[in-house]
Amino acid sequence: MAARKIPRAWQRMLSGRRLDLLDPTPMDVEIEDIAHGLAFVARWNGQTVGDFAYSVAEHSLLVEELFRRIEPEAPPKWCLAALLHDAPEYVIGDMISPVKAAVGPGYADLDDRLSAAVHLRFSLPAVLPKTIKRKIKKADKVSAWLEATQIAGFSRAEADRFFGAPDTALTRGLSIVLRPPLEARRAYIARHTQLLEALS
Repeated sequence: MAARKIPRAWQRMLSGRRLDLLDPTPMDVEIEDIAHGLAFVARWNGQTVGDFAYSVAEHSLLVEELFRRIEPEAPPKWCLAALLHDAPEYVIGDMISPVKAAVGPGYADLDDRLSAAVHLRFSLPAVLPKTIKRKIKKADKVSAWLEATQIAGFSRAEADRFFGAPDTALTRGLSIVLRPPLEARRAYIARHTQLLEALS
């Protein structure tokens, strides 16, 4: 009887690392791989206006900025956590909420394992404190509202219904940036570097 073939569950990264999605380790996580992957993953399934897709890298930069507006005294490590909040999507992609609901709890388990490996790689706790997670989630929802109304074709009423009307003080002066993936990748790495330097 032939041996049962085990499906491949790892991804080869451009850095040469081999990331096991079922058992990821911090040693196989590199910021260059994260930044590159996120810069090429489109938010909103690519259904946004403009000449470039709005990437998860751009979204992450916006969420980190919003997090700082929500929590002006936040130490650099929690700003870093905000920047990395969607890091697992560099290998599993960005699923819109209806697809996540259809996939079920398996997606969340995979996301949690990858998040823990990313956090540990950059000296963050594997699981973030609930208060910090809540504030990052709030920044994420405000970002989604901005994206929905500025580039994803939602009316303000629709965006208010799905994401909640944000405090205007949080969104003042913020507009969605659309730029080529390599520029988004550079900006993501640059911000990550700034935050790591602030930690040291």
